[in-house]
Amino acid sequence: MKALITGASSGLGRDMAKILAEKGYDLILVARRENRLIQLKEQIESQHKDTSVKIIPLDLSVKENCFLLYEQTKQENIDFLINNAGFGLYGEFVESDLTTELNMISTNIVALHILTKLFLQDFVRRDSGMILNVASSAGYMAGPLMSTYYATKNYVRRLTQAIRQELKEKKSKVTISALCPGPVDTEFNDVADVRFSIGGLSSKFVAEYAIEQTFKGKVCIIPGKMMKAGVFCLRFIPENLMLKISANIQHKKG
Repeated sequence: MKALITGASSGLGRDMAKILAEKGYDLILVARRENRLIQLKEQIESQHKDTSVKIIPLDLSVKENCFLLYEQTKQENIDFLINNAGFGLYGEFVESDLTTELNMISTNIVALHILTKLFLQDFVRRDSGMILNVASSAGYMAGPLMSTYYATKNYVRRLTQAIRQELKEKKSKVTISALCPGPVDTEFNDVADVRFSIGGLSSKFVAEYAIEQTFKGKVCIIPGKMMKAGVFCLRFIPENLMLKISANIQHKKG
């Protein structure tokens, strides 16, 4: 068994790599920071002597690198693709940096879209394989002060749901899931320059839960009872009120 994980140098990606190594998966780990990948590779291989770990340092915000990654790995017989690469940005839309936002869209949406498309075509041809797209609870609402980030995660969640229905209708054995966590204790907070008003779940817990639920074929994976309840309640809140609540939450993050 073999898994390819993007955004593998820290946080959820790193923890998912460790968990899958424990389950006997060989790994292909992708991220921008080569030194972090080397450290993770050495750590995993020292703990799991029979595990093969290949690292590929790439910036997936560059579209051409996504196609390059597929060309480099399409013969590897990937069983499990985890699209984890992504980041956020805090601030009013009128003031936030356009270049950073475009890089975010390229990473959170374009890279995920390309890799999902290319590997899914292979998975469908052989009628096996799993894809886990890392979205967010942000994918269930609009997010004033983090508008672009929230929009990208809405895209990821809805794309995943639509693909899942297409697979279901053709009775494919391929599965695709979206991980939609609330706050998680990772480097995301520092990169986005936010501080959550509620405590985040541990990255290891979320990674373990995500992989477990993906194996079970769950479509939208929401770790934590509090966040499950929150997402459930959203369906009963009028849109205008939800926007006000969301804006209030975002103001507390700044």
